[in-house]
Amino acid sequence: MLLSLRIENFALIDQLELELSSGLTVLTGETGAGKSIVLDAIDIALGGKASSRFIRTGKARAVVEATFQLNEAIARWLRDQEIDLLDEASVICSREMVTKQGNLRSRSRVNGVLVNRKIMGQLRDRLVEITAQGQTMQLLVPHLQREYLDAYGGEKLLATKATVLEAYGEFKAAQEALEKRRQSEQERWQRLDLLNFQIQELDGAELDDPDELTELEQERDRLSHVVELQNLSYQAYQLLYQSEENTAIADLLGEAENLLADMTQYDGQLEPLLEMIQGAIAQVVEAGQQINRYGDNLESDPERLTEVEERIRSLKQLCRKYGPELKDAIAHYQNLQAELAELTDSEQSLDYLEDLYHHQQTRLTQACQALSKQRKRAAKTLEHQLIQALKPLALEKVQFECRLTPIPPTNSGADRVEFYWSPNPGEPLQPLSETASGGEMSRFLLALKACFSDTEFPTSQKTLIFDEIDTGVSGKVAQAIAEKLHQLSTPHQILCVTHQPLIAALADTHFRVDKEVIDDPTPDSPTGQNGQTQLHPEPRTLVRVTPLKHHESRRNELAQLAGGHSAQDAIAFAESLLTQASNRRLGNG
Repeated sequence: MLLSLRIENFALIDQLELELSSGLTVLTGETGAGKSIVLDAIDIALGGKASSRFIRTGKARAVVEATFQLNEAIARWLRDQEIDLLDEASVICSREMVTKQGNLRSRSRVNGVLVNRKIMGQLRDRLVEITAQGQTMQLLVPHLQREYLDAYGGEKLLATKATVLEAYGEFKAAQEALEKRRQSEQERWQRLDLLNFQIQELDGAELDDPDELTELEQERDRLSHVVELQNLSYQAYQLLYQSEENTAIADLLGEAENLLADMTQYDGQLEPLLEMIQGAIAQVVEAGQQINRYGDNLESDPERLTEVEERIRSLKQLCRKYGPELKDAIAHYQNLQAELAELTDSEQSLDYLEDLYHHQQTRLTQACQALSKQRKRAAKTLEHQLIQALKPLALEKVQFECRLTPIPPTNSGADRVEFYWSPNPGEPLQPLSETASGGEMSRFLLALKACFSDTEFPTSQKTLIFDEIDTGVSGKVAQAIAEKLHQLSTPHQILCVTHQPLIAALADTHFRVDKEVIDDPTPDSPTGQNGQTQLHPEPRTLVRVTPLKHHESRRNELAQLAGGHSAQDAIAFAESLLTQASNRRLGNG
């Protein structure tokens, strides 16, 4: 619900603040008084098309701010868009338009946060529905006509529609998987051939130890230098432990041990040094014995050397192809095995994907058929109810058909829904979007909304705005429009520009719109002495909006609408209208 509207320098409005309430709100005034400017301001605040003509002449900036009542659905949507709540009661939509050197810049904000046109449009759809002459109305869009029909069908139809949405998603996933497999089938077989060849090659290599190549190179070096190693180990043994020509290290250490043993008899502090020498002797003796055994065990093995060299060449070749190192070749081998398993997975086989595709296609078709059946039933009911609702609105001979045309399955079913009608006898049914005038569209939407007054509809609790819905009607038709607007004002907030006293009388809130001409001082170029700016009053037109809160002011306005200023018959007629409206509210009329 729209709670308030603040306007600054917009069109013919300089400053305006309106407080609005629930129920039916009407704006009345002479033709051309500027009533539609207020509705244009609401449209602009919610992302409507901006134009420099909306900025008041002589000003460079215009601002429109609309404050709406917050409900849980809107609060949840705002949180999803990461827009903070100002409080628990309201959401503020604003639009600033600035013109500079002939260029227009426009900015939209929600709760002070800059938003793009798409986000503002989504919020607009949740807050208001504007039916105004010259505007593109949602009702003319076929897919939104389908939304109206589906909502009219109720919870059962909407549940079936949800099933269609789910089935369509699974069908598209199966279709994409199948198409991808078919497109890549040749590539898949080529890849399988390559994988099998590489895996066979790597299988034969029996790769399992990433350090094997390093160990084999060490073994090769040892086998190819057996004689050198034997000679060197013998020389080391002699130096360490036993030498025929020179004194061995072990013998020298033994002599040092004897000297230190003698010294410790006179100085006990040398005991640790003695122990170190003794430990060194033990280590040298052990090292000499081990190097001697090593040399004794060395044997020349040409066959093993050949085998090692061949294995090294084989591993290096694999490293060049799959490496650069052996560990990389082993990792590549493991990846090949995983890819082969994936490509040969039974669940991803072409036959499996084809079976899954046909299964999901059948499921989607069945869900769409069920939805189409429910839509056809809802369409018949809506056709009858809507025709009955249109007849009192100067459309006594109207024909209406909610036409369902089969289309390929989509996430919304397999039906194109389009409203066809003929407002005049003898004329064929044609699409609503091609034949309805602005006034007819307003009455059509009014009747359609009345059909939804007892149902849960996605646009419930919106602010519905009707601009001159009563154009060209009078008498019983005007009374019928008034009654429908009053009926809709219970679940919705209604804003209506009207020329009909029958409609204005039923208003819960009434505003009168007038034009006023004032002398507005505007600065000219400096022409006076010392370059001072000279002010020259010029006549300017302003739009004023006055709330009619008292019985007398409303009665006089209704009399004005009825065609007289102070004539007693007009005053009496206006008085009777207000009395009837009061009785209706009290349940006595």
